[in-house]
Amino acid sequence: MVDVESMRGSNNRLERSGPKPAAQPGRSPQRRRDSALVLCQRPPQVSTKDAHAVRWSLKTGGGELLLRALALTLALTLALVAAPLAADAQRPKMLHVGYAGAQPISSPVFVAFVKRMAELGYEQGQNFALEFVQVRNAAGFQDAYRELAARKVDIFVAPRNELALKAALAVAGPRPIVMIAVDFDPLARGYVPSLARPAGNVTGLAFQQIELTMKRVQLMKEGFPEMKAATVFWDRLSADQWQATQAAAATLGLRVLGVEFSASPYDYERAFAEVAPAFRDGLLVLASPIFALPKRERLPDFALRQRMPSMFAVLEYGAAGGLISYGPSFPDLFRRAAEYVDRIARGTKPADLPIERPTRFELVINLKTAKALGVTIPPSLLLRADRVFE
Repeated sequence: MVDVESMRGSNNRLERSGPKPAAQPGRSPQRRRDSALVLCQRPPQVSTKDAHAVRWSLKTGGGELLLRALALTLALTLALVAAPLAADAQRPKMLHVGYAGAQPISSPVFVAFVKRMAELGYEQGQNFALEFVQVRNAAGFQDAYRELAARKVDIFVAPRNELALKAALAVAGPRPIVMIAVDFDPLARGYVPSLARPAGNVTGLAFQQIELTMKRVQLMKEGFPEMKAATVFWDRLSADQWQATQAAAATLGLRVLGVEFSASPYDYERAFAEVAPAFRDGLLVLASPIFALPKRERLPDFALRQRMPSMFAVLEYGAAGGLISYGPSFPDLFRRAAEYVDRIARGTKPADLPIERPTRFELVINLKTAKALGVTIPPSLLLRADRVFE
């Protein structure tokens, strides 16, 4: 509201417009004076038509309403301008995010994360710095997150596996952690008391890798009903998936033999040479960022050379020549993780951000590989495919 009295004596003047109105019953002189006050810098030149309009407005008490309307408009305008400024004020001038992973910065998930951050207003080198440490094996996460902590990052990102989250928790203190739990269940392992109310400083995304692993075994058996036994590639990070694979296979009458990879370089041919011929009907590759992802085309090529139908947990294997893949879109998960980082940077506490589970999973089939192997994919499976490479 404009303080009329405070304007007296300044360059602004209080003017009466039109002839002095006659006294009316029931209205005090002070009320009449207040309703006729108009605030202006200097008396403007008005036309006869405008003068009549002003006099009519004042006679009906419109002067007071006009002042109130102007004040309300000014308040709303200031609120609209202040809202984005307040949001930007909450965001740090330079946001440092720490990220440790096995895949290089050129990987699709990393690119998706950075791109989404840019869409949210974070430009690297201007108001955003992504501190990245690449790990070479499962044991490298502890050193990687110690280094990130020494760089004094504001928010940690713990991608994919439990070792990354453990390492981040060991050094983060009260600093927030955004996880992308792929190879473990954070609720079952006790990292959060609830998905809806995670409490503490950990939030992010988690999906049902164990359930998905069992689904992949079912899809493989559905696609190849005559399959009696198969080989499973796994490592320390996918141990839970290996256990789920054994349980699911037993219910389907499928025998499985596990080949564990523990040290790089990973020699698939040498490891497979020790597999008995009875277990070479098919190959199931479990989700792991260590032995499976760095050179994605190697495993589909290996399976093709061994003349084995293959099943993968990462959709991108389909484009690389893998026969069947089933799972979520990992780039989409990392884009969503960037949105968690943004909300935390703007002041939301991790404990107030529920942990999300993806709800969309895709089935990818490569018919070119099927033709090369001389196998036929059942129509029932093809009809359910989200993407088919021919």
